[in-house]
Formats: sequence, C-alpha cells, structure tokens
Amino acid sequence: MNENYGFQGNQIRILLINEIQLISNVIAASLEDEPDIHIAECVSSIEEGLRIIQEQEIDVVLVSIRLSNSGALQFTRKVTMDNPETKVLVLGLSEDKKQVIQFVEAGASGVVSKDDSITELLETIRAANNEKAFVSPELASALMHRLSEVTRLLMDCSDSFPEEANLTPRELEILEMIGNKMTNRQIADELVIEVGTVKNHVHSILEKLGVHSREDARAYLAFINE
Repeated sequence: MNENYGFQGNQIRILLINEIQLISNVIAASLEDEPDIHIAECVSSIEEGLRIIQEQEIDVVLVSIRLSNSGALQFTRKVTMDNPETKVLVLGLSEDKKQVIQFVEAGASGVVSKDDSITELLETIRAANNEKAFVSPELASALMHRLSEVTRLLMDCSDSFPEEANLTPRELEILEMIGNKMTNRQIADELVIEVGTVKNHVHSILEKLGVHSREDARAYLAFINE
C-alpha cells in the first residue's frame, strides 16, 4: 500500500482490484487528492480483495471487469451477500446493457464505463457510498425495463412459493431484518451474535428460498407477508 494514502476524517475507504497493478496505481493517484477519498489498498486478485475486506472496513470496492474467469462477477456476488455494507463498483464495462444488468443483478451498486472520466468515477463512488446510483438515462431505462420483467416473473411465480420454506424461527427473524435492509453487522448487534453466525444464517436462508441475493430474499418476504 502506498504510504501516502493516509486516512483523515470520515473519508470513503476504497479498495482497488485490478490484475494490472499499474492501472490501480494510476486510478489511486487520480483519486487520492480528493479530501473525502481514502485509498485503503490496491490488490490484483479476488483472494487478496476478500482478505482485505475481512481485515479492514471498506466502504467501496472498485473491481475491474478484466479479472479472469468471470472473477469480477463472482466477487460481486460474494461481497454483496456476505458484506452488504460494502458497495461494489465495476470498472471498465462496455455499452453492453445485458452485461451491465448482469452485474446489477449480482448486487453491484454501480458501474463505470471504460469511457467514463475521473469526474464521473468520483460521482459514482460518492453516489454508491450514499446508497444512491449514478447512471446514464439509457442505462436507467434498461434497468427499469428489466425490473418490470422481473416483477412480472415474480407475480407469475408467486403462487408456487412455499409459505415459509421450512425456515427456522431465527431465520425468519433474520429474513425480516434483511427485508429492513439491515447489514450483517447491524443484525449481529441487534441479536447479540457473531457476524459469522449471521452470515451462516443468511446462506441457509438463501439456499432454502432457492434465491441468490438479499434482494431476491426481500421480494420473497413481500409475498409471505401479504
């Protein structure tokens, strides 16, 4: 880590993941002068990135689409499932709307096109950190269309949902908290249990419901609460 990446105040703590270290260093150099930005680490693999997230408090991860073997997509799914308080932004995407939607459905809080400027990157980082999204009108339209498709699909399938999917009382309690958009840490504090225990419950809930993300679990919760 660059020793000049000193933390000062309530900055947005950023982890950069890119197979080409030089690219990470260039991006870091472009961002580090911003008073609200702190570059925590620059790493070149998913494994290193996951380790850093476990060891440090990371607000936003900038992960490159260039990671091999669909690494960026796998990383996005794992982080948003296990560490929902950490926002994932995917760097270097093309104009392929299907690919963008794929990452959004995996849990990404935003995407940064290969043609975007540093100014646009900063706007996207700050929006994600504030639970907002900074997207183009074209992408917003594509996302709305996809949302309509998913809503129709859920409505068509709602009659086939088991009422409680054999969830235990504790899992139902945690599912309600997921529905309230609580993070694993917030759930652990509320229930006075370890974060690792919460993660195990979340994995079990998703598996029993047959879904892949917390967002899908929230949609399921809406049906059983009707």
